Amino acid sequence: MEKGGYIYFMTNKNRTTIYIGVTNDLQRRIIEHRDHINKDSFSDKYNLEYCIYYEYHPSIHQAIDRETQLKKWSRKKKEMLVNRINPQWEDLWNRISRMRM
Repeated sequence: MEKGGYIYFMTNKNRTTIYIGVTNDLQRRIIEHRDHINKDSFSDKYNLEYCIYYEYHPSIHQAIDRETQLKKWSRKKKEMLVNRINPQWEDLWNRISRMRM
């Protein structure tokens, strides 16, 4: 049985940059961003420590396809997606950290 996957949006304190990623372990991946595990990466350079959006997909392949689709979107369209679910652009880490994976 294939394990599912997540797409997620990370941003910085001032909400000026959006990073879109894909993972099969959302909690681990958010911790890596928050702790700057991958030095000199895009997320490290721009201090992307806040997860403001995520979606679960039943297969990692579906999640990768969705990530590819979202990366082609304009900034405005990405903002509209986040605003529907998280209009205050709050960090969702507390919710994610309590999820059973």
